[in-house]
Amino acid sequence: MANILVVDDEMGIRELLSEILGDEGHVVATAENAQQARELRAAAKPDLVLLDIWMPDTDGVTLLKEWQRDGLLTMPVIMMSGHATIDTAVEATRIGALNFLEKPISLQKLLKAVQQGISRGQEVTRVASIPVRAPIAHNDTHSSADRSHQPLAGISYPTSAPVSLMSADTQFFTTSFELPLREARDAFERAYFEHHLGQEGGSMTRVAEKTGLERTHLYRKLKQLGVEPGKIAKKGL
Repeated sequence: MANILVVDDEMGIRELLSEILGDEGHVVATAENAQQARELRAAAKPDLVLLDIWMPDTDGVTLLKEWQRDGLLTMPVIMMSGHATIDTAVEATRIGALNFLEKPISLQKLLKAVQQGISRGQEVTRVASIPVRAPIAHNDTHSSADRSHQPLAGISYPTSAPVSLMSADTQFFTTSFELPLREARDAFERAYFEHHLGQEGGSMTRVAEKTGLERTHLYRKLKQLGVEPGKIAKKGL
């Protein structure tokens, strides 16, 4: 179950999405314009936002930019529109949108995109909560058991120290908690896609299946991150 904010100026769309997502067990709040969305974002801190692009007062892309600028883009955002161009969709993903849904939205695409958005938000939260291991102070006059209980007096740990995440079968990925969320997320996603492209020999079809993205969105995401599948396949990363 997730807290989802639906932002759309059309009452019928708001009610339909609220009903569908509510039936899936989610808690849904709705806003008909950008101002209501700002207030609900501040009060409820949603796990996911479905944001319409064309709205009368402030459009969705402008609101997305505002959240990104103010450090409020801490949740996945899925853009929606029945009239947006490819350029608009690419701009939204460049700013930080996770996905783009074209109206009328099919039930299957809606539920798939929502599940991907919730999973992405949980991944970001989980990575951010990984504790940073402090270095162990070595003292040859004490046994290992003694050292494990001694305070690390006089040692300072800079908050900007890079954090490395690694699994047994992947390369190191190093970033810093001092980076803005957007930059840290881009760094992680770049390493993530380069890893899968290397494993799949640059096959966009297999990478799309493995990562759960549609090919069109995958192409946009790689272009946004500056990842070139052809070069990665040749390098054999």
